[in-house]
Amino acid sequence: MSDYGVLLVSHVAQIVEGLSRLLKEVAPDVALTTAGGTDDGGVGTSFDKIQAAVRENAGESLLAFYDLGSSKMNLDMVAEVSDKKIEIFDTAFIEGAYTAAALLHAKVSYPEILKQLEPLKVK
Repeated sequence: MSDYGVLLVSHVAQIVEGLSRLLKEVAPDVALTTAGGTDDGGVGTSFDKIQAAVRENAGESLLAFYDLGSSKMNLDMVAEVSDKKIEIFDTAFIEGAYTAAALLHAKVSYPEILKQLEPLKVK
């Protein structure tokens, strides 16, 4: 297991469930956790769900990917109170998470992963 893990945050639980399934095919040994939807199963994000996903992730440092703005807002708040290093990526959600997981699985260096994610940034 890597020192790094991947965290997926979406407004809809089924989105992170599907993306998680895809990533586990390409990177089965990468620590991966998800937080999707609100606490009551609705559309939105949850600070508590994100915080739980951070705690459950075996990675010491997390590469976090999100779908929309309030996901990032909650990720930012969780990152402020977490003991883990959480780097939040403003990339295309699926492509960024897939690229990061595949490169972690291939044991690519962290600086190289950052370089590979650069073109996927949403501007």
